[in-house]
Amino acid sequence: MEIKGIKCDASILKSMSVEMNKQIEEIQKSIYDLAGEEFNISSPKQLGEVLFDHLGLSHAKKTKTGYKTGEDILEKLVNEHPIIPLILEFRKLTKLNSTYLEGLTKYIMPDGKIHTIYKQTLTRTGRLSSVDPNLQNIPTRDDLGKLIRKAFLPCNTEFLSCDYSQIELRVLAHISGSKELQGAFIRGEDIHTRVAADIFNKPMSEVTKNERRTAKSVIFGIVYGISGFGLGENIGVSPKDAKKFIEKYFELYPGVKDYMDMTVKSAYDSGSVRTLFNRKRSIDELFNSNYMIRQSGERMAMNTPIQGSAADILKKAMVEIDKAFEVNNIKSDMLLQIHDELIFDVVEEEKEKVLNIVRAIMESTVKLDVPLVISQDFGTDLYETK
Repeated sequence: MEIKGIKCDASILKSMSVEMNKQIEEIQKSIYDLAGEEFNISSPKQLGEVLFDHLGLSHAKKTKTGYKTGEDILEKLVNEHPIIPLILEFRKLTKLNSTYLEGLTKYIMPDGKIHTIYKQTLTRTGRLSSVDPNLQNIPTRDDLGKLIRKAFLPCNTEFLSCDYSQIELRVLAHISGSKELQGAFIRGEDIHTRVAADIFNKPMSEVTKNERRTAKSVIFGIVYGISGFGLGENIGVSPKDAKKFIEKYFELYPGVKDYMDMTVKSAYDSGSVRTLFNRKRSIDELFNSNYMIRQSGERMAMNTPIQGSAADILKKAMVEIDKAFEVNNIKSDMLLQIHDELIFDVVEEEKEKVLNIVRAIMESTVKLDVPLVISQDFGTDLYETK
């Protein structure tokens, strides 16, 4: 995958950068007009002085070097002054421009491709990491950021993306033995809607988008060992209400609570946790004298068997797909691994065959108590493929 590389069109990145620079200049001018002065928007010190000294906005928090102007502070000020949304937009666009539009261009080799490097031992959970450049980090949520994916093109006919659907939650359902959670996956229900229906005590058909979003935050918050305070921040409710959501979830899915408690206890006893494939991770944080570090150790203990097992499953599938391609003399290539997703550069006449091989292997590489399911998509560039 590293040697094969992925084609990246520098001219597409360049034209996008020109357009983005125009937008950045317009936003910068609007910010200066609202501030009544010109200053370095990218300087936290100068920005803090403009916002809190000159404009007199609230939530001022001072450090030795000046006011705090992080995203968390600015988000609280969004409705207080029209300059704030513009600053957030300015930051987003300048980051997209420097990190991706200008940044990726530097990595395009003479063959017109980017050859990322995959690290097997960078993350402690066992996930593959992409560096120089990080191609696992290309924006997928932000509409403008997603356009960057248009610059990535196939060398063959088109891309195929195969993505595990909610693999970490399926692994949680399996290792926790929660019959309620397993039942939802076996019935093919949307797990977030199912949990929302249970938490809010209503039929699945009546669950609102907001309730589903809340349930999703609760589920993933629990998987990552989040506190009531942390969850409250994420979903915009008080820590007390967030704690009630967590308690309600554990009440509805007692197997998950038992698994969490048992895993943390076992980690304290042995100083480590293991994935489904018996891969071991030592957690020294559990024995730190600092309470906050011990807490983070407990979160690692809860999450590693889930995230680590998901990483193991994907790697196992990758090895099996590679072997199957060799046996079947497949000309298509596996190009990228992005978290739970594999990207292939597919030859036209092999489309169906490649999809069938990849689907069969990814969905059967491991036998869990719940089905492994993938979603797939074809596209003529990386943007179209998702």
